[in-house]
Amino acid sequence: MARSPAARRYLKRFMPVMLAYVIVLFGVSWLIKATQPAGVALAALSVLPALPIIAVIIVIGLYIAEETDEYLRQRIVTAMLFGIGVVLSASTVLGFLQMNDVIGPVQVFWGFPAWCAAWGLAQCWMGLRERMAGGGSE
Repeated sequence: MARSPAARRYLKRFMPVMLAYVIVLFGVSWLIKATQPAGVALAALSVLPALPIIAVIIVIGLYIAEETDEYLRQRIVTAMLFGIGVVLSASTVLGFLQMNDVIGPVQVFWGFPAWCAAWGLAQCWMGLRERMAGGGSE
């Protein structure tokens, strides 16, 4: 399947940002263990790995804005909405479970990975459904 120019730009932006994420994540983890900072330094180091994730969100937004194929854009937005629905549903259920002391704290860090996973599953489901209907022969 040929990628659109917007999809190629997306990949060119996405890959270095994810590489930066891995480097920053491991670097910050190592630095916190090695130096055991406190206060503002610890807060600043803790925020650093979030910056590439924020950049990924911007890269995704740029892709949606730049994609000229309305069908692709609609599929991506539909899958993203599915992911948002999954994350909001799960956070609502977990929030009520926490509020009633059924479960302990849940790390909010998992929100973005959960959204990405649900988004990806929705993309796979839509692609499979399209192939089964005979529309995904590319």
